Amino acid sequence: MLLFAVFLVFLVDYILLFSHRIGVSGQRMVQDKLSNSDKNKVRIQFKNHFPFRIKYEILDEIPIQFQEFDFKIKGVLSAKSQKEHDYTLTPHERGVYEFGTTQIFVSSPIQFLQRKITLETQKTIKVYPSFLRLNHFSLKNFKAHINEIGQKKIRRIGHSMEFEQIKNYVMGDDIRTLNWKATAKHQKLMVNQYVDEKSQQVYCVIDKGRIMKMPFHEMTLLDHAINSSLIFSNIVLQNQDRAGIFSFSNRIENFVKAERRTNQLQKISESLYALQSNFMESDFGKLYNSIKHKITQRSLLLLYTNFESMDSLHRQLPYLLGINKNHLLVVVFFRNTELEDFLHKPTQQQDEYEEALVEKFIYEKQQIVLELTKYGIQTILSKPEDLTVNSINKYLEIKSRGMI
Repeated sequence: MLLFAVFLVFLVDYILLFSHRIGVSGQRMVQDKLSNSDKNKVRIQFKNHFPFRIKYEILDEIPIQFQEFDFKIKGVLSAKSQKEHDYTLTPHERGVYEFGTTQIFVSSPIQFLQRKITLETQKTIKVYPSFLRLNHFSLKNFKAHINEIGQKKIRRIGHSMEFEQIKNYVMGDDIRTLNWKATAKHQKLMVNQYVDEKSQQVYCVIDKGRIMKMPFHEMTLLDHAINSSLIFSNIVLQNQDRAGIFSFSNRIENFVKAERRTNQLQKISESLYALQSNFMESDFGKLYNSIKHKITQRSLLLLYTNFESMDSLHRQLPYLLGINKNHLLVVVFFRNTELEDFLHKPTQQQDEYEEALVEKFIYEKQQIVLELTKYGIQTILSKPEDLTVNSINKYLEIKSRGMI
């Protein structure tokens, strides 16, 4: 009798679950491209077609790059109703990601059996450099939140030499801009009005040699530089300058000429998406020769690289000086935050040697800044996570001082 009762319950539950051809329908909603290092929302939307309440368990096959193999969503759904579940994914590398199917295991109120329903939600998406933060770091927002993100107010030295118009003199105008010919013609004081010089060339130069594969916060220095370059280029375009980009290691690649067109940011994003390190030693000699022949107009060059010692700097210093002679060069390199964190840990007697060695490396970073400054080369020594803010600050400082 007990066996018969179990069989009867089994049969009733089987009929309830499998008598409907389409028990649950749904879809996964995700954008065609994801933003690297940002939280990207994914939505699973499904509907219960059974005439009774179901208990469900969702297993979504997310891309293997996330290394999450126990991702589950559980819940209860009333009859003939629908539901949505949202979750976020934070990729840490660019490239192609493959979403698999969505498996839903449902059970009736009897909960004796489970039915597996497979939703064909396979999709291939691409992960691009961090584009979700473009609005947060727009030029308008950046200037509106100066104190919040750390921009320094710079006293302007001189003024731009780009002429805009001749206008009547009003109290407070700089008398050095008086236009005497116009004054004589109109029999009243007239002054020349100037505006910030626009359409200047600004290039992001990304070192993709093996030194840039050093990982910080689950991302390499190369990815930090790429994310920063995209946001920085967007600020340059909003400021009506021309933005360009290229990378180098043992040769020059991914060259996007500095322009100010409507699709320029898209071209830069596509170039950065495919940028990968080739683990070669960076050839600054080829970088110098390529810049000399490809960039003939004086430009602002933001060079993303890394120097860990004075010896590594001195090997490349002649080429940096050659570039800075014809252009305004800003060398961007990184503070080793892991070494700095090591100094804040409780020190034991046997760790004194390691502590002294770490302090030497940190001190050398400061010496590199002083050495480059001595030769008139602008520098940015930044934590990887602060790279974007510091780069934009430096650009706005250079523009406000009329250095280019």
